[in-house]
Amino acid sequence: MATIPITKRGAEKLKLELQKLKTVDRPWVINAIAEARAQGDLSENAEYEVAKDRQGFIEGRIKEVEGKLSVCQIIDPAELNADGRVVFGATVKLEEEDSGDIVTYQIVGEDEADIKLGLINIGSPIARALIGKSEGDTAEVQAPGGVKHYEVVAVSYI
Repeated sequence: MATIPITKRGAEKLKLELQKLKTVDRPWVINAIAEARAQGDLSENAEYEVAKDRQGFIEGRIKEVEGKLSVCQIIDPAELNADGRVVFGATVKLEEEDSGDIVTYQIVGEDEADIKLGLINIGSPIARALIGKSEGDTAEVQAPGGVKHYEVVAVSYI
């Protein structure tokens, strides 16, 4: 399995999720299964089926998060020295050339992306168009509404 880039914040978020899954969610679902079993006939027990489905989801998510954490490459944007180029972890201030709108994004891993917080996935069209660009460069992005052009106003590593 290839390494997955992730910021320190993203790795901490996954570790907290894993801890919650193991210490809160897993014991809760085991208890729910035990309570459903205590009610008798399992063949027509909807609560038992729901609890078993939930257990399957929790166990699957635990394996998924553990797998990601085992192959992730943690990158601290503050320690990057990319000579002003846009790289994973960089925070980029952009100006949309047609409208003049200014937006700021940080390029992060898949699990930490949240457009509302200005965190964009490294695999997104805009992030792919920005990688390698420097301040003053223009990036052409194929968006659902057509091609958009963005000028890189500033690049920082925070």
